[in-house]
Amino acid sequence: VVHWLQLKETNYTRLCTTKSMFTVNGQWPGPTIHVRRGDRAFVNVHNDGDYGVTIHWHGVKQPRNPWSDGPENITQCPIPAGKNFTYEVIFSTEEGTLWWHAHSDWSRATLHGAIVVLPTIGSNYPFPKPYAEEVIVLAEWFNGDVKELIDEATETGADPTPSDAYAINGQPGYPNNCSTDTSYHLSVESGKTYLLRLVNAVMNEEMFFGIANHNITVVGQDGAYIKPITTSYIMITPGQTMDILLTANQAPSYYYMAATPFFDSGAPFDSSNTSAIIQYTGSYTPPASPPYPSLPNVTDLDAADNFTTRIRSLASAAYPVNVPKTIDTRIMIAVSVNQILCANASCGGPDGNRLAASLNNGLG
Repeated sequence: VVHWLQLKETNYTRLCTTKSMFTVNGQWPGPTIHVRRGDRAFVNVHNDGDYGVTIHWHGVKQPRNPWSDGPENITQCPIPAGKNFTYEVIFSTEEGTLWWHAHSDWSRATLHGAIVVLPTIGSNYPFPKPYAEEVIVLAEWFNGDVKELIDEATETGADPTPSDAYAINGQPGYPNNCSTDTSYHLSVESGKTYLLRLVNAVMNEEMFFGIANHNITVVGQDGAYIKPITTSYIMITPGQTMDILLTANQAPSYYYMAATPFFDSGAPFDSSNTSAIIQYTGSYTPPASPPYPSLPNVTDLDAADNFTTRIRSLASAAYPVNVPKTIDTRIMIAVSVNQILCANASCGGPDGNRLAASLNNGLG
């Protein structure tokens, strides 16, 4: 399997703001890569941008192949502007939805796309075959240049500037400014079941997601199947993927699908919503105000926990899960954000200090 990705600047307009931004093949989100379980894919990346970047294959195990994993300055140097690099992406036991993204500064805000890993030929899903499939990517729109924003935060030690909107498949949608008429629409037929392949490409925020008047059934997460969870909403973390079954079992009309952040820390964040339209086929008059899903409050920790504690591996005969049952060593790892003191309180973080990530309280 061979794929070609061209990184280049492209003009985009959202929220009545036009800017040039880094894209893949001129698309935001970028193209979906389709493979089958156990495939070996070669992805040629040509960088026509202004600075070096790398591409990471999020969730792909890459057995004995770390040099094609993509983290900048860890497994490879950045691909310089004007140059290309061919990745060998080795799939093994992954099956379901994963994603790819830039692994350099904040370029992944615009350089990202889904990876669909289908079962091997002759194999089936561990659930009834859906009528159709659709990739749904949650992301963020920044009116400013994302590289400039993160460079400024790194220089000053401050929190990065929050995004100006979230987006579903590249469109902020209602209720965002200049966005209602350009909302993403997903067309469905009454009585049919659809597989939604959901990717959370938002930079830092966990997101609640739901569809008005419809329950959904989660059947996969991060390239693996899980025991089905039927729910009115999900909570998906940044970088996570989920496979969701939606049955079009309501009266033909328009219904909003929407996402809103879940946030339980004191850092600044974008508290807005993003939405798209589930549009039933057929002859009817669309409502002036389609139903909107009732999602948990942005600080509702119980709602987040109530969903995540239900997740269990499928652990079937066809998809076994073999884990060690005897523990002989316990390791405590604490990851947090701390502060570095700045002379004369001259930095942009809390109390004039500099924010810094720490591992076991060791600042790096």
